[in-house]
Parts: sequence; C-alpha cells; structure tokens
Amino acid sequence: MNVPVAIRASAERLVVAATMGPTIHDVHAWRFKVVPGLIEVHADAARFRPMHDPAGRGLHLSSGAALVNLRLAAAQLGHEAVVRLLPDAGRPSVLATVRLAGRHRVTREERLLYAATLKPFPAGRTASGVRPAPTVVNELGEAARLEGAALHPLPGTPEANSRRALLTTRGDSPAEWLRAGQALQRLLLSGTARSVSVSFLYETVDVPEVEDVAEPGEVPQVMLELTQGADADLGEPPVRRQDEGQGRRQRVR
Repeated sequence: MNVPVAIRASAERLVVAATMGPTIHDVHAWRFKVVPGLIEVHADAARFRPMHDPAGRGLHLSSGAALVNLRLAAAQLGHEAVVRLLPDAGRPSVLATVRLAGRHRVTREERLLYAATLKPFPAGRTASGVRPAPTVVNELGEAARLEGAALHPLPGTPEANSRRALLTTRGDSPAEWLRAGQALQRLLLSGTARSVSVSFLYETVDVPEVEDVAEPGEVPQVMLELTQGADADLGEPPVRRQDEGQGRRQRVR
C-alpha cells in the first residue's frame, strides 16, 4: 500500500515537530515510525531502561507525553489525530498508533499549548512565586481530565507559596501509564501557558492523604507542586511565602 505523498509529508512534518517539543524525560525513550496510513509510537527500551523501573512505567509516561506533542502538531496542520493505545498485543513495543483523519479546526487552547511545546520546561521550582489561585488549579485539573486522568489538590499550609497536587488514573496498567503521561504533558504545557511552574516526581507514589482526596479505584501516578509566577494575574490576592523552609518538593515513593 502506497502512502499519498501529501499525507506522508504531513506525517513526517508532525514527527519532526513532536520530536522537537519538550517531554518529561531528557532522553527520548520512544521513536516514531511512519507506516501506511499511520504514525506508530515505538518503545525504545535500549535508550531508557533504569534498574529501578523494570516494567517500563517511566518509558510509558514519557511516550504518552510525546503523543500530546504529536497531536498538537497535527492540530496546527488542520488534522484530526485519532490515537489507539497499545493497538497490537503481538507487538508490545508498539505503544500507540496515530491516524490522521479528516479536517480539524484548531482551537485557541491548542495554539497556546503548541506554542508552549516550543519552550523548554522550567527546571524545578521557581525561586519566587505564589500559590496558584483555585481557578488556575481547576483549569489544570480540566487539562488532566481531558486526557483521562484526575488532578487532586492536597491539603497545605496557608503560608506556603506552592500547591501540592496528585495526578491519578483509573487503574495501574501500561495503558494507564500512557494516559498519565499524556495528562502530565498537557498539564505541564497548560501550566507554561498560565505562568505556572510544575515540579513533579513520578516514582511509585505513596501519599498518606490520597484516601482523603481520591475516589475508590484511583491510583496515584505523579506528585506535583505548582507555583504561580509572581507577576501573573491571579485573579485573587496571593498568599506570599513566609518561611523559606516550607513547601519543598516531597519525595514520591
């Protein structure tokens, strides 16, 4: 089966755009392959095989993040991207396929998120900032919900200049890891567009407060700490940081 030149050119252009965008790993543990009618996302375990992650959970998270970049790039070119996760049980290294189906009218939010893919993610927490307003946290929660995950703000002290939150999925399978990766990437890009820096850890999560915020069946995937840029328009009086020793990023177990 031959691929029309125009479609293949679009697919190759999308692959380049998605590869250039930032993801949650410095090392790309995935690779794209253009095949007739599809773009395949393959795991590249040789590039990312940490001893503490034999199941490849981090690899799936990173690959899910790359999928978001690919979808956003497709939207800019006017393509609807149809994604299938883990489409072939006989080829477990194929984590997802993306089919360009029909025309898509790009939204303002997709333009903002795509612009965010052209910027590097901030390294760690910002030195100065304020606790994000509830409306901003709700917007980030909606970004996670659109990818099949949930964002749960965690209790904190009033004087903290950041807000902790937990990203969860329904289940803990490779497919859910891919969804968590997509949700995390969309959340990171949404945070960049809203002047929110996001510090995160995604090792096996053990959070005492999880039973108080999550619903039955939800599995913690990523711990986040959100800090709003001090010069951003918060929409409410910010709570300034009073104790430099508080609000540090907690270790995720």
